[in-house]
Amino acid sequence: MLPTDPSLALGALSPPPSGTTGALVLADGTTLWGRGLGAEGHAVGEVCFTTAMSGYQEVLTDPSFAGQIITFTFPHIGNVGTNPDDLESKRPAARGLVMRAHPTEPSNWRAKEPLEAWLRHHHLIGLSGIDTRTLTLRIRENGAPTGVIVHAPDGRFDLPALRAEAAAWPGLEGMDLAREVTCAAPYVWHEAPWGHSSPAPGTDAPHVVAIDYGAKLNILRCLVGAGFRVTVVPATTTADAIFALKPDGIFLSNGPGDPAATGAYAVPTIRAILERHVPLFGICLGHQMLALALGARTTKMARGHRGANHPVKDLATGRVEITSQNHGFRVLPETLPPEAEVTHVSLFDGSNEGLRLKNAPVFSVQYHPEASPGPHDSHTLFRRFYKMVRP
Repeated sequence: MLPTDPSLALGALSPPPSGTTGALVLADGTTLWGRGLGAEGHAVGEVCFTTAMSGYQEVLTDPSFAGQIITFTFPHIGNVGTNPDDLESKRPAARGLVMRAHPTEPSNWRAKEPLEAWLRHHHLIGLSGIDTRTLTLRIRENGAPTGVIVHAPDGRFDLPALRAEAAAWPGLEGMDLAREVTCAAPYVWHEAPWGHSSPAPGTDAPHVVAIDYGAKLNILRCLVGAGFRVTVVPATTTADAIFALKPDGIFLSNGPGDPAATGAYAVPTIRAILERHVPLFGICLGHQMLALALGARTTKMARGHRGANHPVKDLATGRVEITSQNHGFRVLPETLPPEAEVTHVSLFDGSNEGLRLKNAPVFSVQYHPEASPGPHDSHTLFRRFYKMVRP
């Protein structure tokens, strides 16, 4: 059992300290006082943590964080500012962020705007001055709680109402968030990875249709960098509409929420795709929904995997990759059908990290091989997909 920290225990009973402008109020009444920044107001969500030591802008704009309040374990967030090139989506899907130290003035030649101003522009609430180590230990030991993050410059907090709102929030289990973050209409993606020296794929390049359940932009860049022409379609696109685009391969993107909640539209589409034996590659939520389409089950994790330092073992080669991850649900490997083979496992907790079909050109991974942020150990998966589409 986690030792009780006085600041957590007393926060629920005491008025805010003088000058306090922010708070994180958990569903059990625990209140952490801090300094608000960014947008004013309050937002409710699941409180999680990420161990990534860099790439906070990529983390904040990852659509997979929809419905969540992100606790950064790295203490110095915002010190290099923000810029328009490091976005993983047009707008953040997260509900808020919690950090130890208040951001300093940005010190980086790429910075275009301080983090605090960027948060205001994107209507995202931040909270600094929190003992993030204690909060992280609490999440690790007891699971991810529901909370309300508040920025109130006037120092006025209606704690009973905030606690009630946190307690009433239903949580991510059963919540379909892919519909909230997907694109509104199909579009063609041309941009390659930063510093990519190869020419853009021509009209004779293999065509991949990427189903957007909350796709990170660098995933699309990596597909172009591997040599594909890429068309992105909304999450609810039917199999008939996808095949009308004449794809040579199909990609299932990452995304937020409960994979089982997409059963009304995503799972039937994936099953129809599998019947056509078209090469298919899935990442994160796409991996989970592929498993569901195969008849397997998924389950909510107590704390999830979020960070850029997660070791994953490739069972075929024995190679260990350090990976970037962001997910709160997992595939139950014992429920996979005989034609599906487990290919990767987490060396943190042994959970499933990948699968492939023995009788079809289909594979998927739970982690994020595009590495935004994170190491580049798994970039080879995009080349593997290309060789599957065009042997």
